[in-house]
Amino acid sequence: MMTIILFGILGAIISAVIGTLWYSMGTPMGKIHMKSLGFDKLSKEEQKKKIEEAKPNMWKSYLLQMFLSFLTSAFIAAILSYQKSTVLAVYVEIFAIWFCFTIPLIGQALLWSNCDKKLVWKKFFSDSFSNLVTFLVIVFIFSLII
Repeated sequence: MMTIILFGILGAIISAVIGTLWYSMGTPMGKIHMKSLGFDKLSKEEQKKKIEEAKPNMWKSYLLQMFLSFLTSAFIAAILSYQKSTVLAVYVEIFAIWFCFTIPLIGQALLWSNCDKKLVWKKFFSDSFSNLVTFLVIVFIFSLII
């Protein structure tokens, strides 16, 4: 059990690194994300003001995101630890979980969001593949250790 908790923490850190890189302003995905938030319609001063307003509570968002990433990573570690199947089989299972659960959840969230309809599909694919890449990297790193 302690191993799964430690792997959950490691996976949450991996997820944070991938998310930071994936959604950084220098990437196409980061630009899509900021457009979906409406930042492209704000002046530089308004953008800075919004960022400053969000800063005091940002730690709560990051903490919650780390917890959610921990849950996902701990689940992946449990699959790798408890199953006697090959690593390839685990990749297939993770892909199936992504396809059957993550994709619908992202789709549902965007379906009912206020996201600009011109950006919905770009945001959908960006968020979906961000999760897939994160899951696959976590499986790869965990499989090297376990």
